[in-house]
Amino acid sequence: MALFRTRSAALFGIDAHLIDVEVDMYPGVSRDIITVGLPDIAVKESRERIKSALINSGFGYPAKSVTINLAPANVRKEGAGFDLPMALGILGAMGMVASAEQHLFVGELSLDGSVRPVRGALSIAACARKRGIRNVLVPADNAAEAAVADGIDVFGIRHLRDAVAFLKEPAAFQPQPRSTAAPVAATAESLDFKDVRGQLSAKRALEVAAAGGHNVLLIGPPGSGKTMLAKRFADILPPLTFAEALETTQIHSVAGVLPKGAGLVQKRPFRAPHHSVSDAGLIGGGAGTPRPGEVSLAHNGVLFLDELPEFPRNVLEQLRQPLEEGMVTIARAQVTLSFPADTLLVGAMNPCQCGFFSDPTRDCRCTGAMIQRYLGRISGPLLDRIDLHVEVPAVPYRELRGKNEGVSSAEIRGRVERARAIQQARGYYNARIPVRELRKLCALDDAGERTLEMAVRRLGLSARAHDRILKVARTIADLDEAGPINAKHLAEAVQYRSLDRNYWQ
Repeated sequence: MALFRTRSAALFGIDAHLIDVEVDMYPGVSRDIITVGLPDIAVKESRERIKSALINSGFGYPAKSVTINLAPANVRKEGAGFDLPMALGILGAMGMVASAEQHLFVGELSLDGSVRPVRGALSIAACARKRGIRNVLVPADNAAEAAVADGIDVFGIRHLRDAVAFLKEPAAFQPQPRSTAAPVAATAESLDFKDVRGQLSAKRALEVAAAGGHNVLLIGPPGSGKTMLAKRFADILPPLTFAEALETTQIHSVAGVLPKGAGLVQKRPFRAPHHSVSDAGLIGGGAGTPRPGEVSLAHNGVLFLDELPEFPRNVLEQLRQPLEEGMVTIARAQVTLSFPADTLLVGAMNPCQCGFFSDPTRDCRCTGAMIQRYLGRISGPLLDRIDLHVEVPAVPYRELRGKNEGVSSAEIRGRVERARAIQQARGYYNARIPVRELRKLCALDDAGERTLEMAVRRLGLSARAHDRILKVARTIADLDEAGPINAKHLAEAVQYRSLDRNYWQ
């Protein structure tokens, strides 16, 4: 009887936990592999892949029974990433490789022994660093991603034979160079605000939203440019910091959407799910261990929901927690996981079902009741969490055909970065100012008090809407590089509550 140990890791949320892979081999007639330790179906099916990979790689397969324990046994193991450490454990039990406990292995095996990429390589590399494991062997397509983690050596392997050769002579292998590429801002090929004709007020509102980290809802008839504006919004945000890029890369890796061979995510994500998305697709979850949804994939970036009223109401209501807290918590019977979801929401919608309410050039066919029913698909509590409601009217012909390109995304981004620098000195972005600091950071003079009181009374604003107007006014003042908020800043902030002013009234 021979016992051999290797090490791997299992994903839980965006983190990974160390897993000991114990292989025991003993005489028997079944020549079967028994896997214990709470494996899922993909792990149980690995026995057929491992057998074929060992035989086709020239190592053969022993005429013995094999038991593989994945410890700790009370933690569910999912995915095919355990194929490689389990195969190496069998080879170790056969006496064909030396000790492997000082290394960490992850990878899915093909029947010919080649190694396929897996999800969460960056999280697994971070786990190895935390547990003091120096060498991490991952599929070659995951090497650049895993090498983002510092303090460890990452080796990309393409075949089971490469892993065996590494265990026999580690010095013959060179580690993957650490991926330290700095995050970048928009490039010349990026979508630019100069492409959007007219819509100066909408562009100004998006600048305010980017400067303070505010959610925004664009309301206008079909073809007015709502989608064009939204697609360019991410490019006026400041470049990702290294810490933000690292966390964003980790989420995309765990979700399995990181491109093959990619390293650090260098641009802010822009996610635009279709309105047929399920609640698990938008918020996260699914069968087995929950996975991040679109709102987490948009972490540190932009979540664009086009035709907002077309999304199922029960799906939209689940956005309340992430919009308020920047985090999604998913509870299951056996596990509770949290995913980061600090995203800027950009919604777009028509003012009514036909799309032409308040359009001076087209007749609206909707009755008042139909308009209210259409707007009623979005709840008041959700709208309260959207700071800016911006009207995007149809573009007049002269502006559409004019030669004036307007301000570029780079110019807007420069103003946004200056405003954010002011906020960083205070310790909060304006959209995240805590209630206890609101009165101090958003102090008003007498004229400002009168302006805000009039707005709250006439529009019947909630306490949350009151706070958000103050935060938006603070951002407008920061863009002006002014100290205290004045009545002009408050008046502009109130103008960004168009649903309260025009439709609900």
